[in-house]
Amino acid sequence: MNNFGKLYIIATPIGNLEDITLRALRVLKEVDLILCEDTRVTKKLLDRYEIKKPLLSYHHHSKLSRVEKIAEHLENGKNLALVSDAGTPGVSDPGNELIAQLLNQGEVEIVPIPGASAVSTLASVAGINMSRFTFLGFPPHKKGRETYFREVAEAKYPIVYFESPHRFLKNLELLEKFKSDAKLIVGRELTKMFEEILRGEVGEIRKKWEKKAEKEKKGEFVIIAY
Repeated sequence: MNNFGKLYIIATPIGNLEDITLRALRVLKEVDLILCEDTRVTKKLLDRYEIKKPLLSYHHHSKLSRVEKIAEHLENGKNLALVSDAGTPGVSDPGNELIAQLLNQGEVEIVPIPGASAVSTLASVAGINMSRFTFLGFPPHKKGRETYFREVAEAKYPIVYFESPHRFLKNLELLEKFKSDAKLIVGRELTKMFEEILRGEVGEIRKKWEKKAEKEKKGEFVIIAY
């Protein structure tokens, strides 16, 4: 029998801070240490629910020594929680890298605490058959971008992916180039005050976006193309 601690993978709200489960709140209160991408972002959530726990940053630029430190905590019987800035860790953030490295290093129990996900949030209101779909994360910034959108255009099942506001228009233009009749469901600022869901062919969405005022062109996007 070992005395290893547990690593809880905890989904946090994608916008509205009320979108967190009772189980997630209980575990966050019980663990010894919380791992997070940005301590400032996580602190806002913890403050909202009056949770006071030590925080340790873990992100894309974390060095191997940080992983070793995390492993040491677990080996010493500490229970840890991993959260991302928003949504479910391990899907499109460095959480999956940490989990892989810990699994390679030894015997550690990893416990998922489900909750908010931008993908399932938009899929739940899509109104199309989502029994099969492909999730592609963020498109490449440069190399491979055209190949990515060609894949989206040629897909047999709906494609779900993310995009940032300053790349959204170029995203639409590329997709329109490869499939002018592609239909989209676009979720912007999901669960937040200015939540918006757009539906229509790619050209229609592009024209609507071009007419928006610059101050409205903000927020992260989840897109379903079919």
